[in-house]
Amino acid sequence: MDQVRLDKYLWAVRVFKTRSDAADAIRNNRVLVNDAYAKPSREVKQGDVISVKKMPVTYQYKVLELVSSRQGAKNVPTFCLNITPQEELDKLLTPRETIFVFRERGTGRPTKKERREIDALMDGMFYDEEE
Repeated sequence: MDQVRLDKYLWAVRVFKTRSDAADAIRNNRVLVNDAYAKPSREVKQGDVISVKKMPVTYQYKVLELVSSRQGAKNVPTFCLNITPQEELDKLLTPRETIFVFRERGTGRPTKKERREIDALMDGMFYDEEE
């Protein structure tokens, strides 16, 4: 086997759950092969470096061997090598800032007035951080 379609390869090495998910990501320019945008039908060769943007991290994989059928998780390291820099992986560890406004259970959706108060609170918090 000399070449395999990019979408099929990404599905086979378990980067994406389905082949259509892989094709959608490629079409939306979230996948680069050797620092160039590609189409789902692009042929992958051994030694290619594939970058996959999955927010907030951009993963990088090096093609070791070609495969066209879905592989078990234990077999994946024989076909591709994860070469993602540690700085990218550290982005997964950053705490996510979430703001939760407590509401009593059963009180329903906020009224228009309450919604305005919540928005004013949120705007005040975001403007304070920027200064």
